[in-house]
Amino acid sequence: MKRLIAPILSLFLLGCGDDPLPKPKGYLRLEYPKAIYKKTVVPLPFTFEKNTLSAPIPNVKTSGKTKGVDVKYPSLKATIYLTYKEVRDNNLDSLLRDAQNLTQKHTIKADEISYNPYENHEHKVYGMFYEIGGDAASQSQFYVTDSINHFLSGSLYFYAKPNYDSIYPASEYLKKDIKRLMESVRWEE
Repeated sequence: MKRLIAPILSLFLLGCGDDPLPKPKGYLRLEYPKAIYKKTVVPLPFTFEKNTLSAPIPNVKTSGKTKGVDVKYPSLKATIYLTYKEVRDNNLDSLLRDAQNLTQKHTIKADEISYNPYENHEHKVYGMFYEIGGDAASQSQFYVTDSINHFLSGSLYFYAKPNYDSIYPASEYLKKDIKRLMESVRWEE
């Protein structure tokens, strides 16, 4: 009988306590620093503003008539690839078609592609911003041009398998940076 009383007594003492309460669901909360933009001068015929969260821009990459710079965000594991081409010999239609085709290549994985035209008549900057929803390789793309001499295109890529739910917060943060970059482009005459 003594053997039976000790376990029952210990269960009684351990079993008494507060009723268990369900814990609330936890959600991932990512906070990024407030963007601070500074004018960036690169050895190309344009300037733009970039977020100070991004890394310094390394040397310009050149391939034939194409030149480019990478705006890297190491903490977000992302890069905005900028490609510059001169408009010459009536090639503007070809440059526009290439930029639009690059965006359309993502339709295989994209849930949607929305676009927003951009026009700044004062500084002669005209272009298009594309937002790509879904598990596409690039979440945002754009191009700007003065329609006479300059053409700049850009694409955002993450160093990770495209999982829209996972990269959405970073994508939204960088979307604002891309729009600021577009709006701040100033061509050199």
